[in-house]
Amino acid sequence: MMADLMGSGVPLPSYFLRLAEDIAREAGDMLLAKRPTMSEEIETKSSPTDVVTALDRASEELIRARIQAARPGDRILGEEGGEAPGESDVRWIVDPVDGTVNFLYGLPDWAVSIAVEVGGQVVAGVVNNPMRGEVYTAARGEGAWLGGERLRCNTGVPLAQALVATGFGYGAARRVVQGQVVAAVLPRVRDIRRGGSSAIDMCSVAAGRVDAYYERGINPWDYAAAGLVATESGARLGGLRGKPVSPEFAVCAAPGLFEELHDLLVTLDPERDA
Repeated sequence: MMADLMGSGVPLPSYFLRLAEDIAREAGDMLLAKRPTMSEEIETKSSPTDVVTALDRASEELIRARIQAARPGDRILGEEGGEAPGESDVRWIVDPVDGTVNFLYGLPDWAVSIAVEVGGQVVAGVVNNPMRGEVYTAARGEGAWLGGERLRCNTGVPLAQALVATGFGYGAARRVVQGQVVAAVLPRVRDIRRGGSSAIDMCSVAAGRVDAYYERGINPWDYAAAGLVATESGARLGGLRGKPVSPEFAVCAAPGLFEELHDLLVTLDPERDA
C-alpha cells in the first residue's frame, strides 16, 4: 500500500521518480544489448537524416507496458506512439531514444527520457544515458541529481565566456537558418558544442558541463524530464520574449546568462524558417 500521497490521493513525486528511474534503466539496458549498426536496415522519418530503428518502437513499447502495469489509469505521451488516453490526472511523457543518430553510430550521447506530469506540471524526470552509465534525476522541489551528487548549474558566467550547446533540425530550410544563427552566436561566446541529444544538453547545463543551451524544434518528450533536471539545478528554461519553452524555441541557462543569450538570440530572429 502506498503511504506517500499528495492531498488529491496522487502519489508524491518521489514515488513517480523511483518508478520512472526503474523503467528508464530497464529500457536503457535493452537498447544497449540490442543496439544496431549503420550496416543494418533502417527506416526514415521526416527526412533521410532522421533515422529511426525498430528499437525506438521496442523501447517505447517496453516503457508503455511497464507504466500501464504499474499505473493502468494514467495517460502516456510518447514520441513514437503518440498519446494514449487515461482516466487519471497523471501523464507520462516518454522519449524512448533521444539522440537516435548518436545511438545508431555508437556515439555515447543518447538517452531514455521519462517525465511525469500531475495536473499539467512536471513533478519527476529521469534522463538515462546508458553508454556513459549516467542517470540524471529530479523531483520537483527536491533538486537535481546525478547518482549521489546534487547538481547545480554554473552561475555568474557572462555571455562572452559561456560554453553554449545547441542542436539542429532535420529539414534543410530550417538548417540554413540555424546555421546563420550559430554563425552569429559563435563570435559572442567562448565556444559552441553540438552533442546530438537535446535532453543530454539540458542535463549538461544542470551538471555544469556547459553553461547554456538553445535550440528550435524540440518537442515535449525532449524537454519534459531534462527541463526539470535543469530547473531543479537552478537554471532557467523558457522560450523567447517571455514565452514558455515549446517546439518554437528553448533557451536554458542560469539567470543572468539566460537573459544575455536570450537578448542576443532575439536580434537574430531564430524562429524563422527561411
